Amino acid sequence: MNQVVVVGVGMTRFGKQPERSLKELAREASRAALEDAGIPESAIEAAFVSNAMAGAIWRQESVRGQVFLSGTELAGIPMFNVENACASGSTAFHLACMSVLSGMYDTVLVLGVEKMIHPDKERTFRAFEGATDVESLLAFPGGGGRDRQSMFMDYYAEEARRHMELYGTPVEIFASIATKNSRHGALNPYAQYRVPQTVESVMASRVVSDPLRLLMCSPLSDGAAAAIVAREKTARRWTSRPVFVAGSVVLSALTGPASAGSEKKRSNVERAAERVYAQAGLGPRDLDVLEVHDAAAPGELWAYEQLGLCGPEEGAGLVESGDTALGGAVPVNPGGGLIARGHPVGATGLAQLAEIVWQLRGEAGERQVEGARTGLTQNAGGFLEGDSAAVSVHVLTR
Repeated sequence: MNQVVVVGVGMTRFGKQPERSLKELAREASRAALEDAGIPESAIEAAFVSNAMAGAIWRQESVRGQVFLSGTELAGIPMFNVENACASGSTAFHLACMSVLSGMYDTVLVLGVEKMIHPDKERTFRAFEGATDVESLLAFPGGGGRDRQSMFMDYYAEEARRHMELYGTPVEIFASIATKNSRHGALNPYAQYRVPQTVESVMASRVVSDPLRLLMCSPLSDGAAAAIVAREKTARRWTSRPVFVAGSVVLSALTGPASAGSEKKRSNVERAAERVYAQAGLGPRDLDVLEVHDAAAPGELWAYEQLGLCGPEEGAGLVESGDTALGGAVPVNPGGGLIARGHPVGATGLAQLAEIVWQLRGEAGERQVEGARTGLTQNAGGFLEGDSAAVSVHVLTR
């Protein structure tokens, strides 16, 4: 996939921004990516716009990208609206890469934007329900109840308890992951939370869904992130610091007849990782830096195991080794992850990609991973039949 190059990235600060509109956030991130690439809006031939919740929260449906980018020079170009739960942004990036590989376009914008902070929190909590099979929602642990904010946290908590029972993983390991990411987030000017935590402070925060504490969980956020991708020949005109897309995979949950057999025994992330490593011609030992989907801290632990950084019973030992922290052998979530950077659903996948681009270009400041040449992003969303409904994994190289 080395014909596809990321020539620019940009993002807004993530956080609670009730005074800002979706349009403002979208335009700021788009401008930042264009300025980073050093190209005018007129060079963009198409836009892939990711958003997951504007319909449910703000009643903006159908033409979201056209609305978010109205009044800019991008108005009038082909716009493709992409919704795929928490994997929306990385899915839009995948589609943009496909459009460039096909030869249809030379230079395209990928934009992810979400505004989750609403005066009526119940709207936001209800929006998450749409990332499940709503017909069977009542069968979900805690589903259909008033405490809707904990629906997906119930899923993470159930899987965390299972891991603890199988492998003896102590809850403090999850607190250590959250602590690490808070330290990383403190170094990221775009992060929602920039206060380093301790294992003790994480463990002392309120229980959301046992064993998960509040500070082990990603927050509701507003924000936007963007990337410009181009064909390699075109990219050479725009940048002297290209970052190549070496692998790009999107998969959905195995359900019904497709869930039978040995494939169901592997998670969607494991299946996607196998494919992306084959595309990129490398393996987990070749990775220098990763951004993974820690909607709750246990999710990062599973990512270590499912992406092949360690065996299925070795995640806790990897945390204790310090290898996944900045300065370690394979830093994970140097941008703070979803826990510290924030999780505006439609923008998260692109924020991960922006962080990896900065890392590979040596532009990550205090959180820079020295000598990083190969990075991976893992982004997952929704819930179907015991697994993520959508998964996307990308490998970038320089």
